[in-house]
Amino acid sequence: MREVPGRLETKEQLEQELRRIGKWEKDQKSAWFWERWSRLPFMLLDRLTPKVIQDKLAEGLGELGRFLQTGGQYLVQRRSILKKLERTHSLMGGGLEGPVPEPGDGRDGGDEGGLTLAGAANLPLAVMDSVADELAASRAKFAAAQGATTGIGGVLTLAIDIPAVLGLSLKVLQEIAVCYGYDPRDEKERLFIVKCLQFASADIVGKKAVLDELGQFDGDHAPVQVMSQIQGWREVVQTYRDSFGWKKLFQLVPIAGILFGSISNKGTIEDVAAAGKMLYKKRRIVTRLRSEQQDSKDGDI
Repeated sequence: MREVPGRLETKEQLEQELRRIGKWEKDQKSAWFWERWSRLPFMLLDRLTPKVIQDKLAEGLGELGRFLQTGGQYLVQRRSILKKLERTHSLMGGGLEGPVPEPGDGRDGGDEGGLTLAGAANLPLAVMDSVADELAASRAKFAAAQGATTGIGGVLTLAIDIPAVLGLSLKVLQEIAVCYGYDPRDEKERLFIVKCLQFASADIVGKKAVLDELGQFDGDHAPVQVMSQIQGWREVVQTYRDSFGWKKLFQLVPIAGILFGSISNKGTIEDVAAAGKMLYKKRRIVTRLRSEQQDSKDGDI
């Protein structure tokens, strides 16, 4: 199996990146007035939200449940992302080394002779960041165009917009997962992705709670915790539903919804992608630091 050369970051560089992510996390915990106001009691939201939006939000919750359990229609093809990583790594002066792998069934996530998920996990962070940023920018532009299109008809076209934004959010998060060497087909990773959705739209208390949960995500007892949380997945996406409902409510006015739809959808995808990038990058850094610590202990024996 082909692998990439050893990672380039030193322990000090990894710790520096981790501190930057910690600063970002602190910044995320400060909510604007708009965000606080948008967290009105959910009962009031139900009364104000038109039935068509409530139905679509309920449908979206069902889709998220199916995504957690089976991946459903939202699972992305990892091969194209791995090719992007391989190409970017080559442009940055890297390259694949080692023997060509034997033809397989593709379950390792790469083409014959190409980069695998295991190899992607060992890429330099700069390569991972570059591809993640490229994908996030591309999906945000698409979301803006899609939001403007569905904003033309107000409530009539809003029914199309809601599942489209949900699908695009799940898509970009899965792509970012692959960028950092994680498999979105894995049940555990699908829960992490929905947690990223929740974090992107949560208030101060919600963000802190999600960060605390994700901080233990790769711990010794993680599998048990994951299975427990999958059973109660509706709680995972409750905050996402609240915030998303308010955004869509202001897109109901025909024509004027073009501008709001474009701005809202673009902002949603940018927020989701930024959260996904930082949270997945943090996991990869922590994993590398743990690996270095373990290697150091083994070397002392």
